[in-house]
Amino acid sequence: QVQLVETGGGLMQAGDSLRLSCSASAGDFSMYAVGWFRQAPGKERELVTAISRSGTSRYYTDSTKDRFTISRENAKNMVYLQMNNMQPEDTAVYYCAAGAIRYDSVLRESHDYHYWGQGTQVTVSP
Repeated sequence: QVQLVETGGGLMQAGDSLRLSCSASAGDFSMYAVGWFRQAPGKERELVTAISRSGTSRYYTDSTKDRFTISRENAKNMVYLQMNNMQPEDTAVYYCAAGAIRYDSVLRESHDYHYWGQGTQVTVSP
């Protein structure tokens, strides 16, 4: 079992930067691929970015690749999401998720992530 806790959310103005953190309880965190998801009010949950077990492979969507950066420190059981130039469209609950995988590749499907955090609210004012 893996427990995940997200921290770092809050209120901010458009153009601000923010870093979210995800702390995992796993003894060997390097066994898991990790992803960040978000869910805006009235919308479906969507993948924001993902990172492989070793951190050598990363995935970004067209809307996040220029402003968001995912990273991890396996020795500390930590994953981070750096968000720059925040916009009102980024307002959502952000979730950290982890999934066991045999290969050092990213996971892009939500059903492949077996463990989820409770989420942290990010609100961006115009």
